[in-house]
Amino acid sequence: MNTNRRDFIKKAALGAAGLGLAATLPEYLYAGTNKDIFFKLAISQFSFASQFWTKQLDPLDFAAKSKELGISGLDYCSMFFADKAKDQQFLGELKKRAADNGSYNLRIMIDGEGVLGDLNDTTRLKAVENHYKWMDAAATLGCPMIRVNVEGEGAPADVAKAAVDSLGKLIEYGHKQNIDVIVENHVGISCNAGWLAGVMKQVNSKHCGTLADFGNFCINRTKPETNDIAGYMKTKCLDEYDRYKGIEELMPYAKGVHAKTHVFDINGDDTETDFYRMFKIIKNSGFNGWVSIEYEGGLLKMYTKDSKYLDDYAGVTATKKLVEKAGFAA
Repeated sequence: MNTNRRDFIKKAALGAAGLGLAATLPEYLYAGTNKDIFFKLAISQFSFASQFWTKQLDPLDFAAKSKELGISGLDYCSMFFADKAKDQQFLGELKKRAADNGSYNLRIMIDGEGVLGDLNDTTRLKAVENHYKWMDAAATLGCPMIRVNVEGEGAPADVAKAAVDSLGKLIEYGHKQNIDVIVENHVGISCNAGWLAGVMKQVNSKHCGTLADFGNFCINRTKPETNDIAGYMKTKCLDEYDRYKGIEELMPYAKGVHAKTHVFDINGDDTETDFYRMFKIIKNSGFNGWVSIEYEGGLLKMYTKDSKYLDDYAGVTATKKLVEKAGFAA
């Protein structure tokens, strides 16, 4: 599937009605620890995707919503204010809201601005230029980095060469404002952690790194029968890169981690990823930066009405408790 995963979901979500917050939470959400952990806690704005896309939540209220959950680090998603990259009044207010809530503006995650691994130089260089405005926006917000994608179609070595060139140009632009560039295992070939680690070796810059995501390791998926969320949700992953091996390969370059969740068991553990194993890998790597919660079950709940998914707020709460437990246990 060539369509950017988040762009695909976004198109389907725009016309849907969102769900409200749950009135009651599972008992395990209230269990936690006040012990110190080796990392700092952040949250991806995508955790509230169903509410942002259905206008229940304004992007300007992201910091306040995160503060309610006791989370101070903010991962912004460009898609939720895609037309505001150059809007200084909006960016100024966003920065003020973060400061008022004692939040830290960590990064902007950029989607939908072109393919940085495109083998057509003209197309690829246009994509590079499309990212400049977001680097400027990150500087205005006080974010030290942006997250980009390095997907592309073609021979892996050729896509890697194109991606390295694009990243080099973004790093050069970022020097002007002290903005670093990080790459998530997110879409297409970047879900192959070994390939992405190879790109990092070639870039070889302290101003470029990875955003290691627990869940984005599907390197071959069936095509959707219909071009909507229902079609996408029926697809199956045909080939998945080993997520534990993948995180081990990405952590030497990591400037951030995404703790991704969808469904929890009765004990509050994630049903797809062994968080305790993951956090041992992370700690053993020497990482002590920001770990961001990225809960996607709320969006799935909106479409499926399946009770196995918690709503956004409850899902983030559950993820926070699990991250704290696993982090302390590591």
